[in-house]
Amino acid sequence: MSQTVKLSAQQAIELEDKYGAHNYHPLPVVLSKGEGVYVWDVDGNKYFDFLSAYSAVNQGHCHPKIVGAMVNQAQTLTLTSRAFYNDKLGVFEKYATETFGYDKLLPMNTGAEAVETALKICRKWGYEVKNLPKNTAKIVVCENNFHGRTTTIVSFSNDPVAQNNFGPFTEGFIKIPYDNIDALETTLASDSSIAGFLVEPIQGEAGVYVPSEGYLAAAKALCEKYNVLFIADEVQTGIARTGKLLATCGNCSCSDRHCSGTPEVKADILILGKAISGGAYPISAVLTNNTIMKVIAPGNHGSTFGGNPVASVVGIAALEVVKEESLAQNAFDLGHLFREEIQKYVDQSTIVKGVRGKGLLNAILINDTEESDTAWNICLALRDNGLLAKPTHGNIIRFAPPLVMNKEQLLACVAIITKTLASFEQ
Repeated sequence: MSQTVKLSAQQAIELEDKYGAHNYHPLPVVLSKGEGVYVWDVDGNKYFDFLSAYSAVNQGHCHPKIVGAMVNQAQTLTLTSRAFYNDKLGVFEKYATETFGYDKLLPMNTGAEAVETALKICRKWGYEVKNLPKNTAKIVVCENNFHGRTTTIVSFSNDPVAQNNFGPFTEGFIKIPYDNIDALETTLASDSSIAGFLVEPIQGEAGVYVPSEGYLAAAKALCEKYNVLFIADEVQTGIARTGKLLATCGNCSCSDRHCSGTPEVKADILILGKAISGGAYPISAVLTNNTIMKVIAPGNHGSTFGGNPVASVVGIAALEVVKEESLAQNAFDLGHLFREEIQKYVDQSTIVKGVRGKGLLNAILINDTEESDTAWNICLALRDNGLLAKPTHGNIIRFAPPLVMNKEQLLACVAIITKTLASFEQ
């Protein structure tokens, strides 16, 4: 079938169903165009995008500056591999490290690749700097985590769907409860072979679970006390999504008066992905200081596409847009407004039992079981009313619009959400 043939929604769905692996359960809508906070389906219906490709499209769909940088570079030089230098990677590495306050950047393509990279760096640091005995280095992770779906990463998942029939699994991980500082200290104090603590500043896939105030700072202090690397997975929460440049508050771009949440925490290893490209190109990165990154030598790690010229110019453009358009501040302001408005509805609702989040990463908790289809049906109704969102964990609906949204658009979306929810009230 020619790529120029216009498909109906049903044809597109049937093609994916027949020729693609069934590893996703998409909402039944077939999109063909995006611009800013909007997407259009193949029939021309217009929707507010309230998922942002799982927070990859923070800068809005098809941002002209990002797309322009990508197109211009794609017409000049796309790929050299790392067998040779190119004239864009070093510029990107300098810009990104200065933006986030680190010495070194190791570029990759996807979030899962970046997590795997951070795990390798941490373990090698454990042997070569902390002097742990060979093949003993452990990494502490949190229950209900989501860091990707590679074999090693699902090894420390407690999601049965992610783990079933994929073993044997990678050893060397210790799971503790999230947002439990006592559990972390007990674990670190009892095992001297721990090299790192890997954590999401907000657990996104778990249902936008925001930890207690001070948890991240206390965790970082414990890591310092026990000479353990604090690894922050900001693939979903980073790049202004939560109202700060990073959810851990390192180098936050908002004013001090807006820093009443988690105190500033500087991760030893920072993992970025998704919105570092504005959703235009697969880019991820691991950032750390010289003392840690020095353990990586030629042959230890690599990627054919990681750090390619197109990725490099796109990464710079994406970060520039965040700064130039004050997207962290906008996410902070609109996030507060969103939760405030939704809470008004929650206070008199029987179908919604709570709203939580930070910045423009939010979720509502549907008053039904995880096994029910209520949240799914609500998302279908939201689609019919012009807004796209998706459930997570069965009875939670995540709301994460592009950060270029304005107040009027946000309030229009709140009206759609509350109108839709009202139709499910008993």
